[in-house]
Amino acid sequence: QVQLVESGGGLVQAGGSLRLSCAASGRTFNTYTMGWFRQAPGKEREFVAAISWLSGNIYYADSVKGRFTISRDNAKNTVYLQMNSLKPEDTAVYSCAADRSIVLHTGPIEYDYWGQGTQVTVFS
Repeated sequence: QVQLVESGGGLVQAGGSLRLSCAASGRTFNTYTMGWFRQAPGKEREFVAAISWLSGNIYYADSVKGRFTISRDNAKNTVYLQMNSLKPEDTAVYSCAADRSIVLHTGPIEYDYWGQGTQVTVFS
């Protein structure tokens, strides 16, 4: 069992930056693939980024490539999402998720555990 708690969301002007954190409980955290997803009002949940358990494989959605960086610190049981050059269209609830598979999945259904999410609002 893995429990995930996100933090770091907030209100930011377009062009600004935020760093999201996802703290995980559970001794096997470092064996999970971790992902970040987001969901804007009235829209489907959208893949943002994923990172393998040894950080050797990383994958980003095209919409955030070059602006967002996913990383993890297995010693701290934490995964991060550094978001730069934020745009109003990045406004959403951001959630982290854990996947027991070693494959980097982009579909939410592949992930086994989810956090509650943190709101990110970007204004112009």
